[in-house]
Amino acid sequence: MNPARLPLNSWVSSLHRSRQQIRLAFIAIVVFLFAQVIWWMIFQQQYIERTVQQTTQQWQQEAQLAELALEAAAPEKKAGLLLQLAQRSQHLDLSSRPIKINTLALEVFKQRQERYLRMFAFEVPFFLVVMLAGLYVIWRSVRSDFELRRRQENFLMAATHEFRTPISSLRLLVETAQYRELPRAKQLEVLGRMNREVERLQDVSERVLATARLEQGLGVQTLIPQDWREALGAYLRQQQPKLEQRGVSLEISMPNQAVRVAIDTTAFEIVLANLLENAVKYSSDAIKPIFVKLEICGSEAVFSIEDRGIGIAPSEIPHIFDQFYRVGNELTRVAKGLGLGLYLVRGITQLMHGTVKCEPLPVGTRFLVSLPLARA
Repeated sequence: MNPARLPLNSWVSSLHRSRQQIRLAFIAIVVFLFAQVIWWMIFQQQYIERTVQQTTQQWQQEAQLAELALEAAAPEKKAGLLLQLAQRSQHLDLSSRPIKINTLALEVFKQRQERYLRMFAFEVPFFLVVMLAGLYVIWRSVRSDFELRRRQENFLMAATHEFRTPISSLRLLVETAQYRELPRAKQLEVLGRMNREVERLQDVSERVLATARLEQGLGVQTLIPQDWREALGAYLRQQQPKLEQRGVSLEISMPNQAVRVAIDTTAFEIVLANLLENAVKYSSDAIKPIFVKLEICGSEAVFSIEDRGIGIAPSEIPHIFDQFYRVGNELTRVAKGLGLGLYLVRGITQLMHGTVKCEPLPVGTRFLVSLPLARA
């Protein structure tokens, strides 16, 4: 068992438990809210029914007492008693004998109580919707926090691996050259491998530093109008030998006319480097065809890099430009990376007033970078 996996497995297990506990807590709150709302509705309905029943019984008793009072009153006092009853007990029908409850007053009272019930019937669902919406917002926030923590842990693990591997290789190569007499050819081979490992360390360091500069708004220094064909061609000619060593078959298509855009050359090279690295990294065949195309579409210049690799699932595309995001499971992933490449591509492109998008293909992936054409 790899000891380095133990802290990772422990962290993953702890994160999974925390997410399960929070999920159960939210489910318990939702169940409680629904139970409380149902109880409120049942309680209000029973309360109103009980109120109507008690009021009806009370009015019936008042009608009986009023009838007894009229029977016991002297004839000359009955008119005054009827006047007092009419003023104080408008819910009684004094025109009939025996005295009864005024059906119209009873109906108005029942309608008023039913109106209260309907008011609760509208207010309670509104309360429930507001509470559920608030819980949903909180849940999204908590889930985003967990996702950010997961990505940060993935970044730390990936960064540790990206730094540790070349350092270990360099140490082994240095010890080989230090303690053994090597022929000239072997020395050159060892020095070449050491140079590649140093370049790998430099590449990782540059990505981390570029991300820090981007976070501080320093990803782009000066935008200078220039011919995008020349900048693109110069960089590709510089990188083509290294790409060919990795099995890349590069096909380039450019327009005959000048494509003038305002770019920062250094920042633009970071965009190109990350898109090319992404295309090479996820192409597993020995021969890796990569298609680079530059064209003018209306008022924009569109640069695309297309590969024939493993592709990206459509469900992953909304997240691939997020910081620290890497497709797949960190425990089983074999492709190297820090989860910063496409984040840098989007951030730098936006600072150059452009856009970037990803299009899944039947085989492979296409990335398109659009920049506004510079005015003459």
